[in-house]
Amino acid sequence: MTSATKQTADIAIIGGSGLYQMADLTNKRRVKVETPFGEPSDDIVLGELTGTTVAFLARHGQGHKFMPSEVPYRANIYALKTLGVRYIISVSAVGSLQENLKPLDMVVPNQMIDMTKQRVSSFFGDGAVAHVSMADPLCPAMSEVLTRSYDKANIADGRCHSKATYVCIEGPQFSTRAESQWYRQMNADIIGMTNMPEAKLARETSIAYATLALVTDFDSWHPTEEAVSADYAIQNLMKNADNAQQVIKEAVALLASEQPKSIAHTALAQALVTPIEAMSDKTKTRISALLPK
Repeated sequence: MTSATKQTADIAIIGGSGLYQMADLTNKRRVKVETPFGEPSDDIVLGELTGTTVAFLARHGQGHKFMPSEVPYRANIYALKTLGVRYIISVSAVGSLQENLKPLDMVVPNQMIDMTKQRVSSFFGDGAVAHVSMADPLCPAMSEVLTRSYDKANIADGRCHSKATYVCIEGPQFSTRAESQWYRQMNADIIGMTNMPEAKLARETSIAYATLALVTDFDSWHPTEEAVSADYAIQNLMKNADNAQQVIKEAVALLASEQPKSIAHTALAQALVTPIEAMSDKTKTRISALLPK
């Protein structure tokens, strides 16, 4: 199958607030994927980026129609899995919880704290049990690729920071000042609303997952900077969107050429507790894309 007609992709990009499409994506075709977990946020767009077929999905849908808690995370990740995706680059707007992480900087976190309350965070249950390790919730190999890609992109504004902790809150409201200070006491570095349960679900599907976080504000803890608002965050996000696309292009090229091994790729090997033969046909059908062939 030629790249012009290829309907699978090894690499996916999940675009967050402000990144609803990739400007340099060519030979674009929209793919509608049905899953046992409902419809994804939008059609998945397949196309070529630096000569590599990639899948792009707008997390909030075109027109930004899903709040963070409404995003169909399971459908999104399952749909990408059925297209053959092995690597996901998650692009996300975040607030900074530390003085040295400034608006227009980028962050490649390595740890996460999940403070969400209302979201289904597993594909398993209803006759199938698995316990994947989340000790390192973001793929170290992919994170290293993203950091190198920032350097190769020669971004003029801001800096790139690695080895940071991302705290994910439920939203859609921003934090109170007391909450913002509390997260700082947890040693969290950045704050967002969307990377959980996305990272957990990616791990359950054996997809390597890493985050390119775009700093837009100082949340609400800073004594002299204005507290975050949607207008202020989006304004800074749009300034950084072009830079993010340059980093993603470099990352796609590196991932395509190096195809790094990830801890995620064998995540289910020791995690699946229920024998496949003990599952009902209905359960096996529901999670068929996750099970070893």
